[in-house]
Amino acid sequence: MDMVRLGRTNLTVPRNSFGALPVQRVGMDGAVALLRKAYDHGITYYDTARAYTDSEEKLGKAFADVRENIIISTKTHAGDAKTFWEHLETSLRLLKTDYIDIYQFHNPAFCPKPGDGTGLYEAMLEAKAQGKIRFIGLTNHRYHVAEEAVLSGLYDTLQFPFSYLAGEKEEQLVRLCEEKDVGFICMKALAGGLITNARAAYAYLSQYPVVPIWGIQRETELDDFLAFNDNPPAMDDDLRAFIAKERTELVGDFCRGCGYCMPCPAGIEINNCARMSLLLRRSPTAEHLSPEGQAKMKKIEGCLNCGKCKAKCPYGLDTPNLLKKNYEDYKTFLK
Repeated sequence: MDMVRLGRTNLTVPRNSFGALPVQRVGMDGAVALLRKAYDHGITYYDTARAYTDSEEKLGKAFADVRENIIISTKTHAGDAKTFWEHLETSLRLLKTDYIDIYQFHNPAFCPKPGDGTGLYEAMLEAKAQGKIRFIGLTNHRYHVAEEAVLSGLYDTLQFPFSYLAGEKEEQLVRLCEEKDVGFICMKALAGGLITNARAAYAYLSQYPVVPIWGIQRETELDDFLAFNDNPPAMDDDLRAFIAKERTELVGDFCRGCGYCMPCPAGIEINNCARMSLLLRRSPTAEHLSPEGQAKMKKIEGCLNCGKCKAKCPYGLDTPNLLKKNYEDYKTFLK
């Protein structure tokens, strides 16, 4: 099994690690069974968040008896110290543990630092002094915030999107983390579901000192990655050619599905509707073209052009225009 050192934490984790956002969509028994299967097959690092509804609770039920054998990271989206402590205590209770290995600020619009007036970083330090967290991390979709966090020397880990669709700036961020000995936790390794070739995704990321947390909610998805434990795929000419073709099709102004533009005042499910053209060409179409799917897309007609989604997009996309383009393309599939 490929193992990766997570920067100056000196935690060694499998390159096959588990992103537990999707397990909130699975029933309790099914989620616990999925998590235990992952553990039984050697996956020892799990990432979740206070914002992921019941994901923490599911991890707690799955791993209470083997807590010392696994590494857990979770996140707080608190904007002040009081909420920080509420989130931390809730996470500890639901995870059935008295410490969290990596506690992360969850996609803040700024880089929390001592003396910034929020009290957030001071609370993080106090939690560490109390033994409730071991290492301090930050997750983000904004390049400038991520870069500032790495350069600040205040963070042990950074969680940021990275896949074979990433550009030069993202690769520079990976190398900056390597230089500063900050562990790079790789989210969106499958680009929010647009990458469907797990072998190519794994092989590409194996070239970098990063730890992908694969978002898994089905046993078949887990099995795909477990197969790489004994036979990790490596880059070859065929995979390079495949990735080059994928980049031609996908790199550019496409919605990554992160959802930070939500909620929409007009009720539009932006994080799926704004990338529907790609979803229709890269996944089974039946659900997207169902009466329910059509109703979701029709809501685009009620766009208020308020610009709120555009203002909140961490990738700077012209979201209203993307919605309109995707809707026009969608209607061609209904003819």
